[in-house]
Amino acid sequence: MTLRRKPEITIGEFCQKNKRITVLYDVVNPVNVGAIIRSAAALGMDGALLTHPSVDPLTRRVSRVSMGTVFKLPWIRTAYDDSRGTALIKTLQAYGYKTVAMALTEDSTSVDSEEIRSNDKIAVILGTEGTGLPKDVISACDYRVMIPMHHGVDSLNVAAASAICFWELLKNS
Repeated sequence: MTLRRKPEITIGEFCQKNKRITVLYDVVNPVNVGAIIRSAAALGMDGALLTHPSVDPLTRRVSRVSMGTVFKLPWIRTAYDDSRGTALIKTLQAYGYKTVAMALTEDSTSVDSEEIRSNDKIAVILGTEGTGLPKDVISACDYRVMIPMHHGVDSLNVAAASAICFWELLKNS
């Protein structure tokens, strides 16, 4: 038996088919990519879009950590040029998505926002481990959200944060 990759589809085709997506912006750790895809599948996201530098979801480690959901949840990787700067955010907005950056900024709102939840099409943008999202990407997004922290903890691992975000944003939908 020979396994082959599915034929690649364009960002436009992907966006027309999926309303609630996550964008993995330069997430290179295979454990995080696998865990995010697993959480996205389990918590009602329709698909995942990965920037070109992100790790390939069909690597052995990603597929293991995802518990096979990488074969169930639709996903695409963008071309290099589509992954740079704010180009991808602008493309998603042109397809009707409200873009939601997971970012600790002064104007971030809590992740349980009813206003955000009420949007028909949402793209949750998750940044790379360590540095997070670039400032220009954060600024280009429609919303910035954060998970309230206690005990002096400043942030969560991107995979853990993704699960909380997906759960909160998709409640009652």
